[in-house]
Amino acid sequence: MKNRSIKNIFSELKKLSKSEATEKTLSFKFQSELLNYQPHLKDFSVRHYELFDELAFQLDLQGSINDLFDGEIVNKTENSEALHHQYRFNQKAPEFDFKKITEPFINRIKKDGFKNIITFGIGGSYEGPKLLKEFTNKQSLKLNYYFVSGPDRDEFDSILKPLRGEENFYIFSSKSLSTDETLLCLKWLGRERNSKNSIVITANSKKAISIGFSENCVVPFPKSVGGRYSIWSPISLSAGLENNFSKFLKGGSTADKMILGTSSADKQYQKFVKILAFSDLWFSNFKNKKNRIILSYNWKLRSLTNYIQQLEMESLGKQPNPKSVFKETGQSIFGGFGSTAQHSYFQLLHQGTAEFCTDIVYSISKISPLSSAQAQGQASLLSSDLYDSSNLLEKTNSNSPVNIFHLNKLSLDSLGFLLATWEHRVFITACLLEINPFDQYGVAAGKVVTKKFLS
Repeated sequence: MKNRSIKNIFSELKKLSKSEATEKTLSFKFQSELLNYQPHLKDFSVRHYELFDELAFQLDLQGSINDLFDGEIVNKTENSEALHHQYRFNQKAPEFDFKKITEPFINRIKKDGFKNIITFGIGGSYEGPKLLKEFTNKQSLKLNYYFVSGPDRDEFDSILKPLRGEENFYIFSSKSLSTDETLLCLKWLGRERNSKNSIVITANSKKAISIGFSENCVVPFPKSVGGRYSIWSPISLSAGLENNFSKFLKGGSTADKMILGTSSADKQYQKFVKILAFSDLWFSNFKNKKNRIILSYNWKLRSLTNYIQQLEMESLGKQPNPKSVFKETGQSIFGGFGSTAQHSYFQLLHQGTAEFCTDIVYSISKISPLSSAQAQGQASLLSSDLYDSSNLLEKTNSNSPVNIFHLNKLSLDSLGFLLATWEHRVFITACLLEINPFDQYGVAAGKVVTKKFLS
């Protein structure tokens, strides 16, 4: 690896962005038991990758990855570690043993014969558990699941009123227990909540007890686990009621081992994640593609975009570091269930003037052959001139860089692998941007202003 300045590397990237595209597009495939990946990234070549990799070396990317997994202080603005990944390596510390922590509560819910599981939470306490329940969609115990985000009484009433008088179990999920939306739900529920039919999942056990929860109703998790990274934690307790949640953790652990490993397969995985992060930075900083659409083509993955939207936009939505050569941080993320999207905003994607990148996630399934075909077709149409028409009205843009993620099966370990990989993508991007992906002062500012209006 050359030992030259970051400014010189950036200068060469800038020259590439202004010159005619003569470099051959990067050709790469990643294949594993759980997930296959293939990029279709116009104007991102082997040379682009090499320059970004050189930049990563100068910024000691590997040292930052090691610090994260070694439990060093990586959230420097809040003087904290980021230990969400420890749930995927739970042998290191008992406070990160998902099964040991949640099993007593899961057994209690099963034993007492509850019919409805109602989770109150917002942000990471909402998106993660909701995604997991939609993905597993298992009802063997005849349990019904509901999720309430809480800011609007109409939402609360529309879900809770039809369930009055039934056997309901209430889960309150809030890391800080200072989230107004969740506290409002607690207030609205009133006397319907008691020590037998409710628990609170939080990193603030003292606050939980002070607002009326008994000690045996508190499910703890560490403060070093951020809300948008808490899907691996007891926040997802409800997903463990009818599923082997260890498979989800194992999938995430497999990705962690590969990002840290030294085998040829590990090196391929690391290149795969680097391509994702490097191309994101290239297209947003040099090609004016500040938006990325994420499309999932399986019904079980219909909330994937919402989950990733929070993960990326809270982690990378920061002001640029004055010391960094990059001035554009995170991209704007939107998208949804691909089959529905084809009949809403795809017209703009195919023939509009907006600049964007695309991530497509799907799994081939006998249940949804049309969706699988749509996923593959849209990947080709967005990135190539596959659809050729002499009619000017029918001409498509075919100018979007596309990443294709194919899950070999719709299983919890595949989902765990995908989400841990996405976290690695975000972390590598943050390291090159020289920003902290683990704080969220903008969210805090919004809460402060809201309280002023409430008062």
